Amino acid sequence: MSQLVQIAVLDDYQGVARQFADWTGVQAQADVTVFRDHLAEEAAIIARLQPFQAVCVMRERTPLPRTVLAALPNLKLVVSTGSRNAAIDEAACQELGIELRHTGYVMSGAPEHTWALLLGVARHLAPESSGLRANSPIWQTTVGVDLAGKTLGIVGLGHIGSKIAQYAHAFGMRVVAWSPNLTAEKAAAAGAELMSKEALFRQADFVTIHLVLSARSRGSVDAAALALMKPTAYLVNTSRGPLVDEAALVDALTTRRIAGAALDVFDQEPLPADHPFRTLPNVLATPHLSYVTEATYRVFYQDTVTALLDWLAKTVH
Repeated sequence: MSQLVQIAVLDDYQGVARQFADWTGVQAQADVTVFRDHLAEEAAIIARLQPFQAVCVMRERTPLPRTVLAALPNLKLVVSTGSRNAAIDEAACQELGIELRHTGYVMSGAPEHTWALLLGVARHLAPESSGLRANSPIWQTTVGVDLAGKTLGIVGLGHIGSKIAQYAHAFGMRVVAWSPNLTAEKAAAAGAELMSKEALFRQADFVTIHLVLSARSRGSVDAAALALMKPTAYLVNTSRGPLVDEAALVDALTTRRIAGAALDVFDQEPLPADHPFRTLPNVLATPHLSYVTEATYRVFYQDTVTALLDWLAKTVH
């Protein structure tokens, strides 16, 4: 049996972990196993990870709660891409003696993808492109929505939300914003007008969510908030699925209470095969691609390799 350190790289969906970083130094000292598939059941995750001393996770694709961490006696290191990972129990890592390291991050991907989705849902790109590819006898089936002159409501005016405000101004939109601790001064500095949550949902033609997921923010966009939206308004969420009450959103979309939604994040990822978001005609959905860019992956995997080499230098004698 090999005495080399065993390292697992999880959820490499595209099979590009080795493409974006040089793993030669790591592989000289350890056996590296890359998994391209995704496991959702805790028991299956525990069984897979039993042999490994180090596990590299991609964002929050595979959660590592206390129940999983405690069942992995060989585990000594977790390297997570991104500056934080809400799916890892940090307190459990400390108590169990598991070192937790994070990588850098590239900020441009999320706002760019958000704007792509907003434009896509406004111009009905998904159904129009599908019709063209299917050789539909009807050449045009929808009428797009102009952005110029419309109101964009930003829920969460942090780094990403502020960048979205810049994009919106470039397209001639009015920008309003709300978050629990946002002040009028901070909103104005980002080029937005502070207003109440209720007023934002009533006035906005597009609402885009950019809150950090926490116990307080979970379900911030609930049935009551959705009921305030115009029937011509669209919801965009590229932050985290649980920020929105998913059942309430499905109902609002099914009954056409709102015009549509552009979504990159979901309560459960990958999205179940029978989920309504896969088939609702007024939904533009992507599989959590906001951070999936060449620049971001390069930082993620190169920083992962650097963390592994540093840890191996202290561990392998």
